[in-house]
Amino acid sequence: MSTPSSGPPPPVPESNAPTQIVGQESGPSTAVPVGGAASSTSIQVGGRRINTLAVVSLVTAIVAPFGHVTGIGGLTLTIISIVTGHMARAQIKRTGEEGGTLALIGLIISYLHIAVTVLVVIFLFGLVVAFLTFIFHAVATGG
Repeated sequence: MSTPSSGPPPPVPESNAPTQIVGQESGPSTAVPVGGAASSTSIQVGGRRINTLAVVSLVTAIVAPFGHVTGIGGLTLTIISIVTGHMARAQIKRTGEEGGTLALIGLIISYLHIAVTVLVVIFLFGLVVAFLTFIFHAVATGG
């Protein structure tokens, strides 16, 4: 009860192209950027390349004073800001990217943060010593 075929099957066209396996690319589908590591360490803003480490230095320097309050760690963020700021300035000298001012501002804020932190610790230490001196003097004199 099958229907008879109406003739021979159509001929298969001959091709010199190699057989392509499903999922296999015949050629590269993406272009590889030229320039090496410089493209991976920068952000492009308005047509200019800004060094990523410079941005990290500035952001961590601004957030560091709040790190003491939130528990993130102000000292840790300050150290990160200083290290990334110096690394950014070295990369910027080598690659000619933008962001030198951002890195410098991050470094200035971080060094000021360390100086103010040291002064506050010295002041608090002086208060503790003055309080203990007052207590011991009051106990020793009986009144």
